Amino acid sequence: MKVTFFEDRNFQGRSYDCMGDSGDFSSYMNRCHSCRVESGCWMMYDHPNYMGNQYFFKRGEYADYMSMFGMNNCIRSCRMIPMHRGSYRMRIYERENFMGQMHEMMDDCDNIMDRYRMSHCQSCHVMDGHWLMYDQPNYRGKMSYFRPGEYRSFNNMGGMRFMSMRRIMDSMY
Repeated sequence: MKVTFFEDRNFQGRSYDCMGDSGDFSSYMNRCHSCRVESGCWMMYDHPNYMGNQYFFKRGEYADYMSMFGMNNCIRSCRMIPMHRGSYRMRIYERENFMGQMHEMMDDCDNIMDRYRMSHCQSCHVMDGHWLMYDQPNYRGKMSYFRPGEYRSFNNMGGMRFMSMRRIMDSMY
């Protein structure tokens, strides 16, 4: 897994090769305006220490990702998403602390309102796989990365209410 970050657009300026999680690029470069993902899938954050808005990057070249994703700030930290082979399973709950309506998912869902008659999701338990969840239907809007674990409340994520979710599949690598 490798990504190369560049200070300027179009892969110009100083560069920094990254092969794992990096909580803060500031000691390597002043800013980051383009990147080349040579392998793997990555979550990029517009603040240090994996904070702020999240952006999903897979293998490819991103000569001007800021205009491509409508970003205001450049990337400041990144997290490698490990490849998962096997089943995907997640339980989503209508309310915090695993309360209210519950549905178990094993595949992508482009709209929880249409599929489950559920207005939004406020907590989840990811049993298997890695998932992206979006605040709008059809995999649009702000996204968040979820790895296996329990997520009792989304209030600490700015109160996001997730409306669609997709698996991070090995075909993306």
